[in-house]
Amino acid sequence: MTYSPAPTTSVSGRGMTMSDLIARYSRTDADDVAFRDGELTLTWAQTHERITRLAAVLSSHGVGAGDRVAVMGLNSVPSIESMAAVLRLGAICVPVNFRLVAEEVAYALTDSGAVAVLVDDTFPPVVEAARAQAPDVRAVLTIGAGYEEQLAAASPEYTELAVDDAAPAFIMYTSGTTGRPKGAVLTHRNLFLHAFSNIAHSGVSGEDRVGMSGAPLFHIAGVTGFYLNLVVGARTVLAPSGGFDPAAMVGLLERERVSSVFFVPAQWAAIVAVPDIAQRDLSALRRASWGAAPASTTLLRTMIDTFPQAEIVTAFGQTECSPVTCLLRGEDSIRKIGSIGTPMRGVEARVVDDAMNDVEQGEVGEIVYRGPTVMDGYWNKPEETAEAFRGGWFHSGDLVRQDEDGYLFVVDRKKDMIISGGENIYCAEVENTLAKHPKIGEVALIGVADPRYGEAPLAVIAPRHPADPPTAEEIEVFCRAHLASYKRPRDVVIVAALPRNPSGKVLKTALRAEYGAAGVVATPAV
Repeated sequence: MTYSPAPTTSVSGRGMTMSDLIARYSRTDADDVAFRDGELTLTWAQTHERITRLAAVLSSHGVGAGDRVAVMGLNSVPSIESMAAVLRLGAICVPVNFRLVAEEVAYALTDSGAVAVLVDDTFPPVVEAARAQAPDVRAVLTIGAGYEEQLAAASPEYTELAVDDAAPAFIMYTSGTTGRPKGAVLTHRNLFLHAFSNIAHSGVSGEDRVGMSGAPLFHIAGVTGFYLNLVVGARTVLAPSGGFDPAAMVGLLERERVSSVFFVPAQWAAIVAVPDIAQRDLSALRRASWGAAPASTTLLRTMIDTFPQAEIVTAFGQTECSPVTCLLRGEDSIRKIGSIGTPMRGVEARVVDDAMNDVEQGEVGEIVYRGPTVMDGYWNKPEETAEAFRGGWFHSGDLVRQDEDGYLFVVDRKKDMIISGGENIYCAEVENTLAKHPKIGEVALIGVADPRYGEAPLAVIAPRHPADPPTAEEIEVFCRAHLASYKRPRDVVIVAALPRNPSGKVLKTALRAEYGAAGVVATPAV
């Protein structure tokens, strides 16, 4: 193994892990509600016992400290319990996007060396197909049908394990320009200090008693969303997975008296368009956060008008930084509309040129970071890790400018990445897949403006044989077998050849100009 994590266990000096927090609340706030998932209500004591039982189930299948365990589930209490149970054993959790096809799931399993998979009973066929390509997987356990019976049969005896806070907690897969996903290793310390930095910067307090995140739990925003609730001892309300119903979501916010919530812009746009939104009792809402995708000034102004009692917060960052690095909050959401704000407490940032020199204020440069919330590295990818941390700072790939007051504005992304409905789509990965089609000679993927998702992928294709270009239907069939639905091109353009500069690099700026890609005011990349 080329990755050398910190020791998983220690006898002294350990920090506070997710599992430790839940165990603590089971003693100090045993009867307070910890989670609400539809009709299911769990106290801290009940949650602690269920996690203990699930950890016993995993242990019976040979899972121990340092092992990697994949979790592929919908937004649900069992998914959160799965993550916490993995961490309780000193193992490392690998959340897997349930939208992936078997080939993509297999990559995450093999690259991480996962020994077990906890999967919602909606997805076992995909996991079984992936398991055929992942020889290290010894057990696949469902967290749907039969889950309660598994817990009931397991031991409730809790044995505290001292897990070093510098040890890996999660491997979160995120892609890069090579097209191969990279596993960002986030430690227990990363996540704990990220929560505290967020609290210090945002003013989160004991008054924020009910929190909810619209992000999926396989996404870093979903993980840290409920982690922040844990640190402040707040109740977590689970937002359902699947098709987003804005009217039902408004009803959930109203019924549960949610005080702090995160949604991507596409979700907020649907929520503020609910016909009777002005008549609904959302007086409990104190903080309305958004990120993970571009947003227009029109949407932001509508949010400010719709929720006058709430603070509108812009969250910007990336998976490798746990993820939030910059926040725009309060009155600045109007005064500096379009900005991503300023670096969060505990995050040190610079705006630099390619030689790592600080650029002049107002000039464009790459924002780089360092601090205790930045990842440990990429799992088993030492070269990529070294490149990401060249010069001693983590390179974000985001190009920004800083105004005279120190507020940051995203200008562009150095890496070709499309953010569609809060999901990162990495061009190289999709291009490499499409290039395998027998009728495609070369392909470039670009993001074009989309009224619903902010951006959508468009494939510009030069056919292998000009007289026999691929049809849109043929490409769709091919993509269904090899790519998750959100990565598939929404449209296809056939051209004779892709435009290139003298060095042979594809001119994506020319493609964006020709095919309608449009800029937006902010590009959070959580």
